[in-house]
Amino acid sequence: MPSGMIYARRLAVLATSAALTVTGLLATAPSAQAAMPTPVSAATARTYLAALTVKAAGSTTGYSRDLFPHWITQSGTCNTRETVLKRDGVNVVTDSNCAATSGSWYSEYDGATWTLASDLDIDHMVPLAEAWRSGANSWTTAQRQAFANDLTRPQLIAVTDNVNQAKGDKDPATWLPPRTAYRCTYVRAWVQVKYSYDLSIDSAEKSALESVLNGC
Repeated sequence: MPSGMIYARRLAVLATSAALTVTGLLATAPSAQAAMPTPVSAATARTYLAALTVKAAGSTTGYSRDLFPHWITQSGTCNTRETVLKRDGVNVVTDSNCAATSGSWYSEYDGATWTLASDLDIDHMVPLAEAWRSGANSWTTAQRQAFANDLTRPQLIAVTDNVNQAKGDKDPATWLPPRTAYRCTYVRAWVQVKYSYDLSIDSAEKSALESVLNGC
């Protein structure tokens, strides 16, 4: 057999072997838990933070959650809440209406694991009322709807319901996740969302964000 043909055959065998190896790795690799989009790095967050407008928080006069149409349909029968539950959970099973009937969810805020979707809230990283006080009061309804259902930025996350309720509409100057290991990720996400939507921050909020970011 000519040497060129032998060389070509060897390459083909090597390519097949490599493909089988990769396939084997894919078959045995554990499936990663999905999560909200990864926020920017601490360094980028510090840059974003320095660029944010610092001013006193505005009033909640005129605010209503209804001004931020949320849990809109994302695909088929799935709304935003159901989409985040499927994304953030493990082995999530849904019915014909896209409601989660089983699965497992790890709450990053407090480290708890839940098997009932009813034990979870979908938190708006930057709360709707906080957004209103920092610039969203001048947005159109369409802009507020996009903010309230944003799946492309780290703005929505499934967490323990009573922990989310304890957060309420507080900013990082008055509330941070009780699980300290998550605080760096939390403030990176907070800053990214505020920067993406050109929302302002107040001085206490900025100090709290700087304090956490300096330890990231």
